[in-house]
This record gives sequence, structure tokens and C-alpha cells, in this order.
Amino acid sequence: MLKESPVALTLLSLAIELSGQYCLPRWRPPFLVAEPRWGKRYANAHTVGDIMAHHFGPTARLATGVFSVVFCIGILGAQALAVGTVFHAIVGIDTATGIIIGMGVVLLYSTIGGMWAVIQTDVIQFLMLAVFLPLTMMIGVHQVGGTEALVAALPETHFSIMGNYSVSAFASIFLAFLLGETLVPPYTQRALSAPDARHARIGYTVAGGFGLVFYFISATIGLVAVLQYPGIIPDFAVPTLIRDALPVGLTGLVLASLLAVVMSTADSYLNSAAVSFVSDIYKPFINPNVSDRKKLWIERVVNLLIGIGAVIFALYATSIVDALLLSYTLWAPTILVPFVLAVMLDLRCSRSAVAAMLAGAIVTGFWEWGPFAVQDMTGISSLVAGVLANIGVFVSVYCLCRRVPGSSVNTQA
Repeated sequence: MLKESPVALTLLSLAIELSGQYCLPRWRPPFLVAEPRWGKRYANAHTVGDIMAHHFGPTARLATGVFSVVFCIGILGAQALAVGTVFHAIVGIDTATGIIIGMGVVLLYSTIGGMWAVIQTDVIQFLMLAVFLPLTMMIGVHQVGGTEALVAALPETHFSIMGNYSVSAFASIFLAFLLGETLVPPYTQRALSAPDARHARIGYTVAGGFGLVFYFISATIGLVAVLQYPGIIPDFAVPTLIRDALPVGLTGLVLASLLAVVMSTADSYLNSAAVSFVSDIYKPFINPNVSDRKKLWIERVVNLLIGIGAVIFALYATSIVDALLLSYTLWAPTILVPFVLAVMLDLRCSRSAVAAMLAGAIVTGFWEWGPFAVQDMTGISSLVAGVLANIGVFVSVYCLCRRVPGSSVNTQA
């Protein structure tokens, strides 16, 4: 999808970095300073729903829990499709079979071991990623004749900012990656699980630095694949390069590191979805007195069911990027705006939050699946339209509640 311009891909990668870092505790960008209040105000919070309930009440928590679970299933589906694509390109098995095998492994260790198993496997996967992906890049660049030969062989359009995209199309994709990844449940839960704000800041700063290097390496491998396999389906570019360019003994190790990239994301979203369901839906609204033992078993069952749902989504998804973009529309137009405004400004109007979530969901759904091709007519993506609707409704209802006699902005539904 983005092979026309590596510069564009780099900017989109920066969008992901911004989403992951600039909205997290104790990071001090000039435009977001939610920091000093995060640790004290949310000392007992574990999920996005906990924070939303603190500001907007139980109805907002329920909506947040539902959207969080559905969003995580969508992202999991994209990761499952990536696993199946890797298996198909390198091993030659059917993509659907690869999806089932890969997600089966993730479900096994995340369901049995829980968060601790996820963290342990993430450490191993990170080490494999840090060693073998740079090695793949160096071998690939060497095979095309070095960096100068690589740059000389690429078309001029690959060095333009927009590639073949219009300004509005590129801006929509950029905002989709930026807003679609901002403060998503796994990121927020990891930040809230840190011992203190200092540890959270250090962890995310280090991860952000590594992320920039990782995206550079990934983009370079993609450019090599473009030269080696012109016209190849983008989803298969990197796995095919690994299969054909690397020595036989090294192929398996690099395949494992490539799968590690995907599986480390998949297990995080899987665990996050299960925790969101139990903490934001089951315990507050179905069984408030659930024991810790029963809660653990429910999380395991939900973990399994969510994984199965993600596999079904992956089997019908058209491409990895399209699956990601579709999933992003379930988060940014619904939860993100009230969440950020609550943390930043300590707002507490439940009516404005719930109305904004509903408005964002309705507008996004109409834009995406309505009877008219609104996106083609306006050039505005469904995610951007939903976010704008969310902002407009939140501000309008909040101001109305402040002005109506007898109405309190601190009212929680």
C-alpha cells in the first residue's frame, strides 16, 4: 500500500512513534502535559475503563470496555493475518492454516501463563528481533550492490514526500496511524502497571528509540524487496525476501524473528482484551463479587474466545494494512477524544463523553459502510470524520451542561 514512497512510510512510522510516546505518563512534549497528575490520580487504575469510570461514570466504562475488546480483536486479526502470510510465503502452507497454527501458539502460552508468560516471551522475541532483522537488512542491501546501488535503482517517486498520494489522502492515512495507536489498551495498561511514573517514562523512552531504528530497518528491507520482486503483493514482500535471499540455516532463525515481531504484538492485545472484558464489563456489571480465582479462569476463557474471533476476522481480511486501518476506526473516533480530554483537563461530564462516543461511532459507521461513497466525495477518511464528530459533540454537550440551570458537568451516568 505504501511502497510508492519510503519517505511517506517513514512519516507514517513517526506517527506511530508519536502515538506511543507523546500521550504517556511523564513524557513532556509542549502540547501534551498530562504527566504529573497521572500517577496520583490513577493509583488504582489498571485499564482505560478504570480511568474513564473515574471521570465519566459506569456507562462510559461499559462503552470503553466494549470498544476496547472489539478494537483488540481487530488488531489481533491483522496480526494473525501477518502470521499466516509469513508461513505461506516461506513454508508454502496455506495462509489460513498458517493463521491457525500461529494463533494457536499465541493462545496456548498467553492463556496458560497469562501476563507473566507474555512478558517473558516478549523479552525473547525482542532479542531475536534485535539481532536477526538488522542482519537481514545488511544481507539484502549487499545483494543489491550496496546502499548506493539501492538508492540509484529506486524510482524518483520513492524519494518524494507524498509518493502517488494526494495531500488529503496522505493526511488521512497519517492521522489514522497516529490516532489509531494513541493510548490504546495495551499501551495504557503497560504504563499503569509500571511501579511508578519514572519507570514508565524510562521504558517508553527506550522503546521509542528502538522503534525508530526498527522502522528504518523494516523500510530498508522493504525497498530491497521492491527491487528484487517488482510487482509483488506488499504483504508477501519481506517474507519472500527472507526465503530467497538468506542462507538455508539462517532462514529459520530470521523467520522466527519475523514471527516474533507479530506474536509479541498479538499476545499483548490478546491479554489486554481479556483484562478489559473482565475489569470493565464482567466484574462491574455482571458479577461484582467475583473471586480472584474465578476471575482468572474467566480471563483465560475470554482469552481463548477472543483469539478465535481474531482468527475469524483474519480469514476474511483483505490485507494486513487494511485490517489495521479498519481496526483504528473502532478506537480513535470513540474512546480517544474523551479519554485525552479527561486526563488533560480533568473533565467529568458523563453526558458529553457518552454522547461523543455514540456520535463518533455513528458517523464512522455511516462513512465506512453507509449507502453513499462519502469518503470518495469528500476526501475525508471515516476515522477523521468520526474524530471530528466526537470532538464537536463532546464540546457541545459539555458547554450545554454548563449553561443549563440545574445541570452539573460532574454528573455521572
